[in-house]
Amino acid sequence: MNDLTSANSELIALASRVKEASRHVRLASAQQKNDALGYMAEGLERSIEEILAANADDIARARGEGMPSGQVDRLALNEARVKDMAAQVLEVAALADPVGQVTRGYRLPNGLAVSRERVPLGVVGIIYENRPNVTSDAAALCLKSGNAAFLRGSSAAFSSNRAIALVLSEALVKAGLPRDAVALVPDASRESAVAFMRLRGYIDCLIPRGGRSLIAAIEEHATVPYIIDGEGNCHIFVDASADLGAAERIVRNAKVQRPSVCNAVETVLVHRAVAAEFLPRMDGFLAEVEIHGDETTCRAIPRAIAATDEDWATEYLDLKLAVRVVESLDEAVDHISRYGTGHSEAILTNDYANASRFMREVDAAAVLVNASTRFVDGNQLGLGAEIGISTQKLHARGPMGLEALTTERYVIEGNGQVRG
Repeated sequence: MNDLTSANSELIALASRVKEASRHVRLASAQQKNDALGYMAEGLERSIEEILAANADDIARARGEGMPSGQVDRLALNEARVKDMAAQVLEVAALADPVGQVTRGYRLPNGLAVSRERVPLGVVGIIYENRPNVTSDAAALCLKSGNAAFLRGSSAAFSSNRAIALVLSEALVKAGLPRDAVALVPDASRESAVAFMRLRGYIDCLIPRGGRSLIAAIEEHATVPYIIDGEGNCHIFVDASADLGAAERIVRNAKVQRPSVCNAVETVLVHRAVAAEFLPRMDGFLAEVEIHGDETTCRAIPRAIAATDEDWATEYLDLKLAVRVVESLDEAVDHISRYGTGHSEAILTNDYANASRFMREVDAAAVLVNASTRFVDGNQLGLGAEIGISTQKLHARGPMGLEALTTERYVIEGNGQVRG
């Protein structure tokens, strides 16, 4: 079934248990799944002290190993963040159950009744870096959509993930569901990651959440179907007609509110018509941000660093921002087409025609008009939580919630018809 060696026998044994658990979750009622989600939220709130103690160990080790501050922020938990994790689990519980939902129904001339309905994927494998909140988000979404969650976190967050996963599995048992419907791989080595990617026959869909190196590893090693949760080299274009006061608030929010996440803005494109006014304002309202700019930007913001071609392609995930002055909407769209990663792109404008053109011509999972890129998040868009933001185009694209964790099947009902 696999090219895995005998050294991975424990992983295969765990994968087998998760596969078996998925059969039970697939048949669970909406009420039973919601009960389990409620127990999960209660357990997270009740276990804050234990979770934070485990997270403190991870943070201390990460800092000792010289982890960059942006990545430490992704790793760090506090009481408010754990409570938010619990709240998002409850938000998922409150959503409609997608399993069994009929998306289309019709009757053929021969009398056959044909319908398409949503069914679970089976075992969803999630391989992720640093962010321990993914453990609870992924588990909640997988459970609600009738799937088993097979989790492989990073070594940096291992203690945090283990503490959270323990709470979640105990909640499953309390609700009468198999413990292994949420399972965390106990080995965080690179070898185990590669073996996890090759669990063909056990994992039905693999979703990576991490940086460029993880995505490259998936593309090189994975033998199971996967959905890429890609990089977020996100842009904001400040058009000539933009409300510059609103632009200040939006750009600052998109860069500073939480710079270490994939929907933070990494490049701001400024129309030359407003550059002389807006660039000096950026120097003030982004005082804590390191700016890498083109020649015009560097003249207007003396502290700016001359941008290289690499800057336009960089997902900083930090308090750094690339800024370029463009002559037109066409030039802005061309820049995004060349350097964007298909994640989230925004235009700030009061010109309806330009907004329409931007939405039509920019190819990305999400396009925004007069709003921060930080809104491209499952929780913010009414999905309860998200298991990732897909930058692919097949099956799922953009923030992936419950529906993205289901597939559709045909149900055909007849009364004796045969094909002639």
